[in-house]
Amino acid sequence: MSEPIITIVDDDDAVRDSLALLLNFRGFRCRGFACAEECLAEWQPDWRGCLLLDLRMGGMDGLALQSALAERGSRLPVVFLTGHGDIAHARAALKAGAVDFLEKPYAEAALLEAVREAVARDTRQQAEHVYSNEIVMRMARLSERERQVMEFAVAGKPNREIAVLLEISPRTVEVFKARMMEKMQARSLPELVRMRMGSGVKLPP
Repeated sequence: MSEPIITIVDDDDAVRDSLALLLNFRGFRCRGFACAEECLAEWQPDWRGCLLLDLRMGGMDGLALQSALAERGSRLPVVFLTGHGDIAHARAALKAGAVDFLEKPYAEAALLEAVREAVARDTRQQAEHVYSNEIVMRMARLSERERQVMEFAVAGKPNREIAVLLEISPRTVEVFKARMMEKMQARSLPELVRMRMGSGVKLPP
């Protein structure tokens, strides 16, 4: 997993350097870009941490960069900094998932709080993504019949009803359920339900 890095995008060299100095002093690693286009060209799917974006820049602005990265699959949390803030832009940024929208000159404490919150959100998102992928991999190991038994069990149906629906004996249902629970590494039905819901895979009708 990649180390969290604060990606700073601001066309003012002095602002970019001062932000990096402050954040480095507080233990954060940083990378900087002088324009949105440069950041977009260098972006990698495995980036972790957060984006610290200036709203208004020459060429592509911060909101456009936020949107373009989201289209490429980026889940990096965003904190906006601007000297030209207004309610409409703040609303658009937050609606698109930004963690915070701070006006320059920013308060150091507010900036650090927003960055910490953004990095914490990214850490949670990454952990959820890893967990979801692991559950999907476990589900892929199930046979078709084991998958059917799992879906009915998660839906709350007892063994006898599952047996009728699948036209097999209750004892056979028990065998499939035991194999399914072992492959899913679930110790109980409630745990299986949490796994199934956390997989991100759409539940069948």
